[in-house]
Amino acid sequence: MRTFKRKTKPLEIDDIAIVDYEKTKKAIRAAALGNAIEWFDFGVYGYVAYVLGKIFFPHSSPSVQMIAALATFSIPFVFRPLGGLFFGVLGDKYGRQKVLAMTIIIMSISTFGIGLIPSYETIGIWAPILLLIVKIAQGFSVGGEYAGAAIFVAEYSPDRKRGFMGSWLDFGSILGFVVGAGVVSLINFSIGEDRFLEWGWRIPFLLALPLGMIGLYLRHALDETPAFQAHSEMQQTTSQPQKASFKQIFKQHKRSLLVCVGLVLCTNVTYYMLLTYLPSYFSHNLGYPENHGVLIIIAVMIGMLFVQPFIGMLSDKIGRRPFIFAGSTALLLFSYPAFLLLDSDNVLLIFLGLLVLALSLNMLIGVMASTLPALFPTAIRYSALAIAFNISVVIAGLTPTITAMLVEMTHNIMVPAYYLMFFGVFGIITAVYLKETANLPLKGATPIAVDTEEAEELLEQYHDNLEQKIEQIDSKIEELQAKRDHLAKQHPKID
Repeated sequence: MRTFKRKTKPLEIDDIAIVDYEKTKKAIRAAALGNAIEWFDFGVYGYVAYVLGKIFFPHSSPSVQMIAALATFSIPFVFRPLGGLFFGVLGDKYGRQKVLAMTIIIMSISTFGIGLIPSYETIGIWAPILLLIVKIAQGFSVGGEYAGAAIFVAEYSPDRKRGFMGSWLDFGSILGFVVGAGVVSLINFSIGEDRFLEWGWRIPFLLALPLGMIGLYLRHALDETPAFQAHSEMQQTTSQPQKASFKQIFKQHKRSLLVCVGLVLCTNVTYYMLLTYLPSYFSHNLGYPENHGVLIIIAVMIGMLFVQPFIGMLSDKIGRRPFIFAGSTALLLFSYPAFLLLDSDNVLLIFLGLLVLALSLNMLIGVMASTLPALFPTAIRYSALAIAFNISVVIAGLTPTITAMLVEMTHNIMVPAYYLMFFGVFGIITAVYLKETANLPLKGATPIAVDTEEAEELLEQYHDNLEQKIEQIDSKIEELQAKRDHLAKQHPKID
């Protein structure tokens, strides 16, 4: 792999990074596996929330048990910004690869720890306390996981395939969720409900440790990204490393930060609503058998796996903004009809309602991993993205708890639809303010190609973009000069 250095002379063909396609695929696999472990836990937790309520909050009513279990899921999201701040600074200073190795260790050990916690009947109040502590540790590590993984893939990806490459990151998310939910269903079916309540629910959490060791091995074997290598080389040639405070980051990149927050809110609220809250919603609020909605959701998620890379590939052709517009608009217009279908007690109609929600989600997550890293320059990419992403996820992570509470308070089972519609508006506003990033170099970086022929094409495109920017600046200068001359004529002592 060739890396580039920032130069004051005109950009030449040798300055274009030519990525090793095999290394890119390895980077995607390593990043996606970590994301899969994160969502494996979310999938397991969502589908055993009713069990955890009975195990850790046995003396409460069924409604309070479910809300308490979902709250234990949501509270750790408050600690994700701290993890984002901590790992973001480390990632911008020491590199993406090292930090991602750290996050997968903490994440897999904390998930494993859930399976070891004794029940409330065994150790009393310490059971829910230990559950909360382990979930907080998990939330802290996850604070640096997704942002780092998205950056890692984006900085390894060729400019013209970044959408397709990035889509595999959330392919890992969906796969992790499907595997988690599938493992829960398989164990429940194999050993029966009574044994599952007694000890079977622990098995899926214990599986996180061997999965994490595989992920650590894959990540440890990878080189640092070409963009970060080039940035490090540039810093070594300067007398003082470039640093920026978070106040400066917000001042200089306010629009990018707000766009990031809007996209993450819209996407992750839908994510947690569909994948974490709906299993409990089906059984507790709609009265379906435990496996009734679970199996349908798993089938829909499997369908999402096939759609995900296709959307990423299409976004490289037509752009990211059209998919953000389409997914957000679908949430606004079709969430209410979809939830009417979910309450139909008809398998085909329930499947159709879930399919509508799943496709809306697919259009958003299909472009999120390629859109977010392109918003910030290399020097602050990890810090800025991790903070903005995790502040948004704090709000999004409260979705299961808030929705469950609102449904219980209002006795209105359509509350989840209204919730999604509200955040669909956020997505539409975000798409309006988002500048298209498809087929362009990452901010502050030179183009990345797969071969010399593509490098030549990208160099020409890069120069064309520079010419357009120069023309826009020249036009602005002429406009300002005309205004200056007009004002000067009104002053007796200014020529």
